[in-house]
Amino acid sequence: MAAKSATVVVEHETGLHARPASMFVQTASKFETDISVRKAGGETEVDAKSSIAVLSLGVGPDEEIVITADGNDGEQAVERLVELVRNDFDLDT
Repeated sequence: MAAKSATVVVEHETGLHARPASMFVQTASKFETDISVRKAGGETEVDAKSSIAVLSLGVGPDEEIVITADGNDGEQAVERLVELVRNDFDLDT
């Protein structure tokens, strides 16, 4: 099965830090598939299910990230994480 990936802009005022990073990791952890994230144009790819790893990317506001998932529910995982980022980390919208 081919890996699924998508690029999305983090528009949250703090970027992918603190609460947004926590929500991102919690959402990623709901899926069985391996999920990674990196800054667009960057080479460092980290485990999207690890808070410390996600925070280590230092993603600021208006920066693009690339989310990649490889596994059975990878497509759903990428779609859900992109939706989370686009909704400014508000799952209720």
